[in-house]
Amino acid sequence: MEESQTESPNHSNFSSPSSSPISSPTSPVPSNLMENVLGLLRIRVIRGINLAIRDVISSDPYVVIKMGKQKLKTRVVKKNVNPEWNEDLTLCVQDPNLPVKLAVYDKDTFSLDDKMGVADFDIKPFLEAVKMHLEGIPNGTIITKVTPSRQNCLAEESCIRLKDGKVVQDICLRLRDVECGEVELQLQWIDLPGSKGV
Repeated sequence: MEESQTESPNHSNFSSPSSSPISSPTSPVPSNLMENVLGLLRIRVIRGINLAIRDVISSDPYVVIKMGKQKLKTRVVKKNVNPEWNEDLTLCVQDPNLPVKLAVYDKDTFSLDDKMGVADFDIKPFLEAVKMHLEGIPNGTIITKVTPSRQNCLAEESCIRLKDGKVVQDICLRLRDVECGEVELQLQWIDLPGSKGV
């Protein structure tokens, strides 16, 4: 039995909506943008389930997350159609109406990387739960649920709950434009001092 190997691409796991070199020492977001920033969305890319085979008997998958002009990616997991990334990617949120787009690719050495499916999700229900500023309720309490529909890529009901005093959302996305595959994520909100807030 062969162990899966990982490869780390050169990338940052934080994306700022601007390439401005001016930033404060306490924040990775340029100071002139702080008034438009609501906060940070930490997306934990947990794992892929039954992803499509794009090489001879397996795939070398990685995930790309986009929101507006921001783009982040996970490391590559070699020879595995059920990869575990457990990797945090953090987006700077300015417009809560923008969907988060996800694409899975198979890393190829001598040709363009093969697409292994796409999905997107809406963060508005999650942000509504964050806005409630819930305190003093038991850990694990479910705040709300998002049901799968034709308008979303959810593979199953998605629970927004309180975990260790923070609002989190567990998401399982069914990939589109591909024969099979799902990706599990967890969302967490990070307030930034000096930001507009939700």
